[in-house]
Amino acid sequence: MKQYALGVLGLALLVLLLGCSDSGEAVTDSSANQQGELDAVHWRYATDPHGSSASYSGELVQDGIAQIAFYRVPRVDAQNNSWVELIYDLPNGSLQGASGLQLSYQSSSDLVVKLAQLEYGEQGDQSYAHYQAVLPAATDWQEATLSLADFQRPYWTPAISVDQGIVPAHVSAIYLVPDLTDEAGGEALLSIRAVELIK
Repeated sequence: MKQYALGVLGLALLVLLLGCSDSGEAVTDSSANQQGELDAVHWRYATDPHGSSASYSGELVQDGIAQIAFYRVPRVDAQNNSWVELIYDLPNGSLQGASGLQLSYQSSSDLVVKLAQLEYGEQGDQSYAHYQAVLPAATDWQEATLSLADFQRPYWTPAISVDQGIVPAHVSAIYLVPDLTDEAGGEALLSIRAVELIK
């Protein structure tokens, strides 16, 4: 079991979330095996080294659903921000040929969907100002469809980061990020049961 300390409220909400079930079938998706369940090999998470943490019961992906609780600390200082993210590594290594994506999710906070693109990441300008779209918080399963036109660069994009647009061939992963503020941090619970690329 991968386990980190979360607040009492976070643990209580995690128990409730993990206990939720839905009679509908999972959407068949590009991250799924033949039974329509998420393939664990494409899923991972990351947190900052400043005290933010993640918690999940057993494996990150269980019964075809990725479920995780995050705790994000407030920003440390001007040079070091905090962050948490659930990561879906694209099976083909890019969004080449895709016009968007469909997502089946639950999230206790608004959910930021980011396109992890080479130009804006560690091997690019290191701004991490990836194109993103925001989905509303949902306690029940929600099906969302996002076209590439729905994604915009964040308001905090630094001037040094030249906008090169979305280059589908250079997007290697989808980052799923609870919309917790830099100033306050906080706790959030997130479940994903399907991701499908739209051709």
